[in-house]
Amino acid sequence: MTEPKRAGAAPGRCPICGRPSQDNYRPFCSRRCADVDLSRWLRGSYAIPGEPEHGERDEAPATAKSRPEET
Repeated sequence: MTEPKRAGAAPGRCPICGRPSQDNYRPFCSRRCADVDLSRWLRGSYAIPGEPEHGERDEAPATAKSRPEET
């Protein structure tokens, strides 16, 4: 008897280099491509667009108030 195919068992393409994916590293073809993808996530190269969270601003944070200068 042959083993029934799982859904999505057809070999796909590696999203990093385009080579056929391997079951051990699916959806990637190798550990190297999996590590490249992880590196891109950790660096922030991949981002999901959306509204900034409450309190998150583009401007620099305010500095602590210093004491007035004595004359």
